[in-house]
Amino acid sequence: QVQLVESGGDLVQPGGSLRLSCIASGSIGSILAMAWYRQAPGQQREFIAQVTSDGRLNYGDSVKGRFTISRDNAKNSVYLQMNSLKPEDTAVYYCNAVLSVLTNKNRWYTYWGQGTQVTVSS
Repeated sequence: QVQLVESGGDLVQPGGSLRLSCIASGSIGSILAMAWYRQAPGQQREFIAQVTSDGRLNYGDSVKGRFTISRDNAKNSVYLQMNSLKPEDTAVYYCNAVLSVLTNKNRWYTYWGQGTQVTVSS
């Protein structure tokens, strides 16, 4: 069994910063990539950022230049530093991982966390 647990969501004023964390635990073989998505009420889930096992970074257009994704391979963790936050960044932020499990290292599985709420408001 694999679990992803996010933390760090909070209420913050416009222009402020937050750092989200996500830790993957359980019977993990190897992690191919970890990513962040978000979903605002009434909207589809939106890609935010991804970091691959070899360090490649990808960002969604709406957060480029403001958000930074990073990863600690030793801790099976991924982080999202969010700066210059705007009210439109308000959403539930989800952690995503593509990984193999110890019982089947030849197949990649996608896992999601439960989400953490980020609210940007004055």
